[in-house]
Amino acid sequence: MNIVDLRIMRGPNYWSVKHPKIIVLKLELEELSQKLTNDVPNFLSSLKKMFPGLLKHPSVEGVEGGFFKTVEAGTTFAHILQHVALELQTMAGMESGYGRCYPAHEEGHMVVLYSYQEERAGKYAAYAALRVTKALVQGEKYKLSDDIRRLHEIREDEFFGPSTYSIISEAVSRGIPYIRLNSHSLIQLGYGRYQKRIQATLTCKTAFFAVEIAGDKRATKAILGESGVQVPKGTTVYDEEELKKAVDWLGFPIVIKPLDGNHGKGATININSLKEAQKGFAEARKFSSGIIVEQYVTGSDFRLLVINGRFVAAAMRTPAMVTGDGSSTIRQLINQENKNPKRGIGHEKPLTRIQIDKHTRSLLRSRNLTTDSVLKKGEKLYLKSTANISTGGTATDVTDLVDPYNILMAERIAGLVGLDVCGIDVMTTDIAIPLNETKGAVLEVNAAPGFRMHISPTYGLPRNVAEPVVDMLFPHKQPFRIPIIAVTGTNGKTTTTRLIAHMVKSNGYHVGYTTTDGIYIQDKLMEKGDTTGPYSAEFVLKDPTVNFAVLECARGGLLRSGLGFQQCDIGIVTNVSSDHLGMRDIHTLEELAKVKAVIPKSVSKEGYAILNADDDLVYAMAEGLKCKVALFSMDEENPRVLQHIARGGLAAVFENGYISFFKNSYKIRIDRVGDIPLTFGGKACFNIENILAASLAAYISHFDKENIKTSLRTFIPSPDKTPGRMNLFKFPDFDVLIDYAHNVAGMKAIGEFINSLDVSQKVGIVAGVGDRREEDLYELGQVVGQLFDKVIVRLDTDLRGKKAEDITDPLIKGIHESGPEMNPELIPQEMRAIAYALEHASPGSIIAIFTEDITEAVKMVESFKVIQDRKVLSE
Repeated sequence: MNIVDLRIMRGPNYWSVKHPKIIVLKLELEELSQKLTNDVPNFLSSLKKMFPGLLKHPSVEGVEGGFFKTVEAGTTFAHILQHVALELQTMAGMESGYGRCYPAHEEGHMVVLYSYQEERAGKYAAYAALRVTKALVQGEKYKLSDDIRRLHEIREDEFFGPSTYSIISEAVSRGIPYIRLNSHSLIQLGYGRYQKRIQATLTCKTAFFAVEIAGDKRATKAILGESGVQVPKGTTVYDEEELKKAVDWLGFPIVIKPLDGNHGKGATININSLKEAQKGFAEARKFSSGIIVEQYVTGSDFRLLVINGRFVAAAMRTPAMVTGDGSSTIRQLINQENKNPKRGIGHEKPLTRIQIDKHTRSLLRSRNLTTDSVLKKGEKLYLKSTANISTGGTATDVTDLVDPYNILMAERIAGLVGLDVCGIDVMTTDIAIPLNETKGAVLEVNAAPGFRMHISPTYGLPRNVAEPVVDMLFPHKQPFRIPIIAVTGTNGKTTTTRLIAHMVKSNGYHVGYTTTDGIYIQDKLMEKGDTTGPYSAEFVLKDPTVNFAVLECARGGLLRSGLGFQQCDIGIVTNVSSDHLGMRDIHTLEELAKVKAVIPKSVSKEGYAILNADDDLVYAMAEGLKCKVALFSMDEENPRVLQHIARGGLAAVFENGYISFFKNSYKIRIDRVGDIPLTFGGKACFNIENILAASLAAYISHFDKENIKTSLRTFIPSPDKTPGRMNLFKFPDFDVLIDYAHNVAGMKAIGEFINSLDVSQKVGIVAGVGDRREEDLYELGQVVGQLFDKVIVRLDTDLRGKKAEDITDPLIKGIHESGPEMNPELIPQEMRAIAYALEHASPGSIIAIFTEDITEAVKMVESFKVIQDRKVLSE
């Protein structure tokens, strides 16, 4: 059994709209294709022993233990791999639970789907599950701990920290989308112009100078002290000589910590001798050249959290510790504590496992203890000198106990330093008593304070401290999304996308849009190429100047990694016809329609799916949609449209030469088709369909009727406005048409337009695409043979793994089938083929160039036209 294909879905996709984050595997079962799990002796018992957690997998049985029952009855080994991949992630502290398994088109192959939390972990789990499954089949031992450890490492590297995750979760619960901007915690909340950014608990509202002040403990202490806040007496030293003077001045006990440190790194507390002070100095020097030496204030360690100027939570922090039982060693006590189900690796769980590090051993030595020492029953031993949760400490929520004086003090401190999210470390005997009465002190002020102690305290009430952060970033009724219109289909996507973008711009929006020729921000080309996948969508949604997005979504991106967004406001499907079949496991029109259906399924409940009522497969997509539906049709008497309107639906139709809307019992005429440049006087029928869909999108977006009409009349088809889409050039004696049509449906649509023209000869420069099936190339040839009087066959630069004759032979065969008298010329190089056709053009003819390189084809035709025009002028 081997993995022959692995894809990582990052958004709504062909396999699942509800579960956007899935791994899609294609497995070649090889020798296991004829075997089931009950054919392998001891397979179930070995599986249970290795993965007892699989008991919780209900599988098709729908009850706990259901998966084991399925294995006992006999299931495929692809099914085993699916569940093992899920369980491996679960064992490493990652949430995952969705999976499916079904036969692929090829015999002996299976498709496996399963969810993931982190991409790298999901991918690693695939290959680990493959190794595990093979070992179980062969009855071999397998060291699972190595895989779990590696998955843990990936999780810690990739997953959001608890603070970041809490803010994202709060945002998502309000419908605010997010985009991860790097591999760490830099996150964009919201889209386009309305976006806000966070990195852990730093926000785009956090002032740089405030972070600088908080990071400079000496400056912070001075500011607070001058404002009447209780702070420990202390000083900053830079060498051991200054350290001795500071000790003489302050006396013991003291605290030593780096001037520029954070998270308790390099800090040593409760120092009671010069020797201890010198060790603490050396440790602090690892993090900063300047070292703070100050009085050790006795009491408990409290963290007060202020967000947007308001106190929101408080926690008492206790350093990692164990309590003796009179018989267990310190190491045994630590191991026992680490078995607490609340403790995990890193940020995996509410508490972190206690590590025996150099700092712990140093503390033990200071008390003449080792890890093998036995503590008396009830004796408490602190294993760290600081109370950080990340080093194994615990937290107790005390929010409701904080004295009003201390609350005011905390809010004043946040304002004095200038932090929007501010963590204040206080040492006092009782947080319920004013700090000035307990002789406590404020020890530090922290920018980007961790939320973990508040959202998951060891004891007490969890506090949703992410809520005020999101309230601050997105006040009530402030927008966080920009309108998104997504366009898909086999043909007409790019023209429809560009027309909608033109309408949006005409209504005063700053529009970003993606097409098969590039990404555009406010009509400026940002990236050239086929940009119809998720990367391109995110490019637009991340742009801070954009307040409206129009996104062309092609099958390639949907099958490669899914959509680049979770929801859109309007989803358009122009049509579904044969194209790219046989690629990426899509073999039938019905399967292709399912790919396109991802767009209407991703429309928000309040939004609209705009569907072609003349296309059976597209119209069928309306079934089961949770959003509203609008239809368009070239036939005003289409029964589907009439039924839809009778139910109070919205539709756009081509009637009596007009683009019109049907709404309830009313007909709203927008414009006469013959006056819309994109229709070429009404002859380009396929563009009328595109106009119907685009006009509906504009109407649903609340654009004024007259504005829609104006936009339609000012959208002039040209190489600049619609590159490679019906670019018509008028020469003195003949015409040239450049188009990107590359499939049968597109060729037929162009053919209808050409047949409506009064020309003496129709010349076509055509090519087959290397990733098409032989029957597709043959069918394309048949259409070409029926349409043109003369044909030049060229080749694309990229043959996509095929030989030239594999493409040209079926194409030419199809041409001969429908035009036996025809003798196509073969000129492989596209520019030479174009030059030859232009040089031999006969008067009154039209040359249709179906191009691969739109830019170069347009340049050549325009250059030739300049020469021809000069000849006419000179004559």
